[in-house]
Order: sequence, then C-alpha cells, then structure tokens
Amino acid sequence: MAGQPGGPVPPPGDLLKATVDRYCFACHNDRTRTAGLTLAGVGDAPVGEQAPVLERVLHKLRAGEMPPTGRPAPAAGDRERLVAWLETELDQAAAERPDPGSPAIHRLNRAEYRNAVRDLLGLDLDHARDLPADDSGYGFDNIGDVLTVSPLHVEKYVAAARRVSRLVVGTGAPVPVVQRYRPAGGAGWDGEIAGLPPNTRGGILFKHHFPFDAEYAIQVRVRGRRAPGMPPPKLDVRIDGARVRLLDADFDAEEANQGSRIFEVRLALAAGEHEVAAGFLTEYARREGAGGGTTNGVSVDYVLVGGPYGATGPGDPESRRRLFVCRPSAGGPEAPCARRILTTLARRAYRRPVTDADVDPLMRLFAMGRADGGSFDHGIEMALSGVLVSPSFLFRAPAAPAGAEPGDVHRLADLDLASRLSFFLWSSLPDEELLQAAERGRLAMSDELSRQIARMLADPKARALVENFAGQWLHLRNVADWTPDPERFPHFDDGIRHAFQRETQLFLEHLVRDDRSVLELLDADYTFLNEGLADFYGIDGVEGGYFRRVPLAGTGRGGILTQGGVLMVTSYPTRTSPVLRGKWILENLLGAPPPPPPADVPELEADAGSSAGGLRAALERHRANPACAVCHARLDPLGFALENFDAVGAYRAEEEGVAVDASADLPDGTVIAGADGLRAMLLDRRREFVEALAEKLLTYAIGRGLEAPDRPAVREIRRRVESDGYRFSALVSAVVDSVPFRMRRIPEP
Repeated sequence: MAGQPGGPVPPPGDLLKATVDRYCFACHNDRTRTAGLTLAGVGDAPVGEQAPVLERVLHKLRAGEMPPTGRPAPAAGDRERLVAWLETELDQAAAERPDPGSPAIHRLNRAEYRNAVRDLLGLDLDHARDLPADDSGYGFDNIGDVLTVSPLHVEKYVAAARRVSRLVVGTGAPVPVVQRYRPAGGAGWDGEIAGLPPNTRGGILFKHHFPFDAEYAIQVRVRGRRAPGMPPPKLDVRIDGARVRLLDADFDAEEANQGSRIFEVRLALAAGEHEVAAGFLTEYARREGAGGGTTNGVSVDYVLVGGPYGATGPGDPESRRRLFVCRPSAGGPEAPCARRILTTLARRAYRRPVTDADVDPLMRLFAMGRADGGSFDHGIEMALSGVLVSPSFLFRAPAAPAGAEPGDVHRLADLDLASRLSFFLWSSLPDEELLQAAERGRLAMSDELSRQIARMLADPKARALVENFAGQWLHLRNVADWTPDPERFPHFDDGIRHAFQRETQLFLEHLVRDDRSVLELLDADYTFLNEGLADFYGIDGVEGGYFRRVPLAGTGRGGILTQGGVLMVTSYPTRTSPVLRGKWILENLLGAPPPPPPADVPELEADAGSSAGGLRAALERHRANPACAVCHARLDPLGFALENFDAVGAYRAEEEGVAVDASADLPDGTVIAGADGLRAMLLDRRREFVEALAEKLLTYAIGRGLEAPDRPAVREIRRRVESDGYRFSALVSAVVDSVPFRMRRIPEP
C-alpha cells in the first residue's frame, strides 16, 4: 500500500492510482469537485491523454501543497518517486506529440508601437501617448488575446500616423508651440542623471524633437535660495553635451521671497532630435542626496522649450535621411525614387521582403499626397502614414507553410522567428542584421541564433526586458503611482520614489548585461544606491548623487525582496501587509498563486494595522477560521519574514518600543527567521523559483497564457538553466529554443 514503510513498492502507475484513491479522491471526485478538480479515472488512461489533470497533480505534489496540512499524506519517498515518474511521463508524451498552441494575431501594444516607430524612423518620441491603454492578461500587456482593436484604436492609429509622418518629413506648418519638461524625480531631483556633466547637480536632461531649422527659446525655471555667503549660482545650459550658456542664476529681493526665477536662452538649432541639459555647477549646487527639497541651494524646477521662430525649412535631421534614401533628379521622373523609398520603408516596417502587392497601394497614396500637397515630400508623407496604419505593420501573424491544414504543427519560418525574437528582447522591430539573417535562411541555425541572442542582449535596446517584462512581473510599474500616507511616512518623497525605480532598474540591467546568475534575484549581496537612498536604507559610506554598486553584507538586505520598490508596492499606503507580500512571493517567485478568497471572507479588524504586533495578532485570529487558514497558512509566514521593513521599505527593528517579530512557521514545519531565512528557504526551493521565472518569461515571450501542454517546456527550460550555471543568457536561450516559442499549431476554423 502506498505510504506504508517497509511494504512492497508498487510500480509508479499503480502508485499514482493508489495515492489518488487513498489521499485525494475524497475531495476531488465527480460530486464534490473541490477547487474545480475531479480525479475520477486518473491512472486508467495513458499519461498524455490526462496531461491537463496530471499537471495539476504534479504541481501540488511537488510543492507539498496537497494533501492539506493535517490530513493523511503519502510517505516522502513515495511522493518523490511519484513526482519523478510523472515528470518523465508527461515530458515524454509532450515530446512525442508537441502542442505549441495557436497564439492569436498580435497587435503591437503601446510600448512596441513607440519602439517600432523609433527604430523604423529614428524618431525617439512617445508616439503612443494618445493611444488607448492596453489591457493585461496573465500579468502582461503584450498578450495577443487581450490586445483587441476598437474603432477608437483605429482613429488613434490614424492620428498618430499623420502626426509622425508630418514630423519626419517636415511638411507641417512651423507654428510655435511650448512643451514643458520636469526632472524625473520631481522638483529639485538631485540623483544621478545619466548624460549630465559630472560637475553639475540639481538639474535635468531630456531629448526634444526640433521640427525645423529655426530659432527656439529654452526657459529654465529655477527654485530655491542662494546659501548665505555664497556667490550667485552658475546655471549651465547645454545642447547635445556642449555648453551654450553659463548664467549667473541670482535672485533679487522680490524673487528670493518667491523662491523661483525663470532664465531664458534663445538660439538657432538645426531640425532633429537634440539633448537639452540644465544644471548647476557643483560648488553652487544644493546638498547632494537632499531628495526633493530646495533648501541649502537651488535646483531646476522645469524647462520650457518654445518654437520654432523664423523657421527656414525642415533641415536634414537623421530621421529624414533615414527615410529619404534617394531624391528625384530635377525635372526627372519621381515615381522610381518614390518606389525605392517605399520599398525600403515597407520591408523594415513589415519585417519581411515586400512585393508589388505591398508597394503598389503605397504608390497610389504617394500620388494622392503629391497631387494634394504639390510636392514630392507631401506624397512621401501620405504614403508613410499608410505604412504606419497598415495591418502588416500593426499586427504580427506567423505565416503557415504551403499546403498546411488546420491543426498541423510547424516550425516558425525564419522571418517570423526574427520578429518573435526582436519583440521578445527589444519590444521592437528586427534590425537590419537580424532581418538579413532571416532572409538568408540562417536564423534557424543554432550557431547563428545563439550569436544573435548574445548580440541582442548586449544591445541597449535590451533595456526593454527590464522596463516591460520585469516592470510587470515584479509590479515595479506601480512604483511611480504608489502613494504612501505622508503623515505616517514623512521621510518618503518623490526623490526616494525615483531612487527606488533607479535601484531596481540598474540591478536588473546589470544582471542582463553581465549575464549573472538568475539566483542573484534572490540573494545578491549588492545593489545600486546613491547617497539619498543609502541614507534612507541606513547604509553608511555612500556619498554623491550618482548611483553605484554597493555591498550589502551586514545590512539585512539582499536580492529584489528587500529593495524599496518591491517592499512598497506589496504594502498598503498606511501599513505593511504580510498577506500581499506573501501572495506576491507565491505568485511571482514560486509559481504557486493562491486561489481567490471566498466571497464571505471576514475583514481584519479596523485597528489591525496600528502596529506590527497588532497586525500579527489579527492575522493569527483570522487563521483560526479553517476556511481562511487554507490559504493564509501559506501566505502569512512568507510575508511576516519581511516585517522588519515598513510600508516604504525602511528597516525597523522595533515599532513603538516593541521589537518587530519577523519569524514564522511554514505549514511543513520549516521555521523562517526574517529576510535572511526567507532567502535561504527560496534558495532551497530554487527549482520552483526557476520554473516560475521561466513560466513568466515564456508567457511574455510568446504573448499568451501557458497551458498544460506547455508545462514540459517550462521544465526543460529549468533543466537547461540549471546545467548552465543559472546564467540569464541560458534562460533566454532555453526560452527561444522551446517548443512554444519556435513552433505553432495552425488554428482550427
């Protein structure tokens, strides 16, 4: 009998049926269907035919979540044998009959649209700012099933295409406009601003598209007051890194009382994108790391860019040079050059070689625009807007091989693989090198594919993985909008908020760029801090507004779990939440999300969060309800391990004179003592962590939710990552080599 020590060991298939009958069937049968699952008939058919059910059984057995704590359970040896056998059988069945799924046609989401226009035309602006917000599914906003198209989408895509086309071609009217820019961390941000001269502080740096060769006005609003006994602050204004004006930013008596003043610089600039910077020379700047305050010096509040004034023409910016690969000769035919321009453009935009059937409609648009506007450039503008609203640009749909039937499984063609790879790693179009490799049929070769992956991960565009994948996986996008209670956390400000974002961004970029172990997400003994954030964390020895790698030994911090952004978005505005933090860990780090709470679940007492001790006592009373204990016995201990960190990530050993208790017991009896104990437990369960990470990354990469046939692919990714030292590149390569990424099933009608 299964679970009886010393008895005969049944074959694995018999062990499965015996285990289910003895420990599971009382709850999971056709009548009760607890958690919507029945195990009737399990073990009576080949494993492959019962994969959806057996994948759920395997997951629960391996995580030790079933049978529930306190109920009879199989012996540990039997459980391990059964888990190993199920993995082998399910993986073998999937290898014999791969099912990569039928992903929906994929519309470019807002981030992808912005990046695609940037890389197609060399125009790095937020072209998607007016597009409708994208819905999310399975935790990400690039899921094909939820990227629907409404009449509003069509209207906004047309408007965006017209706006972009006018900017690139330069056919718009030179009407002066004013645009405002604020420092990323709020007024007076004094953290690191990449690109600012190293001897400036309290400043701002941004890119602005200047549409014409013309004069422009740059107005810098300065706030703060000169420190007593100091000379007038020196305001350094730069364009593309070169100083254009050094101003005495002095205040008269009236302005000093108001605490602000506007300084204006007017200058002629060539059309195109320019980098604008304004900051104060070091010896006149306010104290480093002072967050958003303006005491002890001055800082830039905002910058206004106005113009164009006296425009002389569209100039020759990089975006126009990229578009106009030829110019018609004076008095000669225009159509051959127009066709060359549009063929080159459409090939990149559509991510494949184009035919006359693709280009002829664009030539008709060119003729219409040429007639309406009266110039060659107006014709190209009209045709460009047609490219930007074409389904071939806005949608991705893998091509089926000739003669394929619904239900057939096929490998992606090289061109479709190139698009899937570039939108995975860059959230954008394939570049010329990747597109050429696909056109030549080389991309499917393992050596070439590995080379392209390494090249793409080293490219700055791979930051899209941090911004779009990690930003959603770790809920870091919520940092910008999270509003902790200012009365309870007066030491938190917009400067710290920005520093939270910068810390995690730099940490993840370092992990990707230097190909570090993904286990460092859990236990890295370093992070990236500037003086302001180091002070907030209580870490000594960090001076200056720039971020740098800082060791964490002896600080109680390590990995992403103790980074301020993660701790803040897993709390309430007024207090910590062991439940939210525990749920976040189960969902994102262990791949074991709890079920939603019952509709009639009682709320915690109103004063439960008044102190850490009161919150622990309230949750203990909550778990006394058996219906609540099923989930909270798993959730609460994980969250309690982080109780030394308050709702904005600051460390606390005690609260109101009472020591904070950051210990907890897991349902299996494991004792967790604080964040160090939590990290140790997660490292012990690294297989679950790597599979959870693989599941999230694969979901993001293919743009659909995973199903039972995908689970063997997730396990294979985990095995490859384990065998290659847990390197991040091994994770990406294994995802790209997986059946769901490289193959597709033709959908049934």
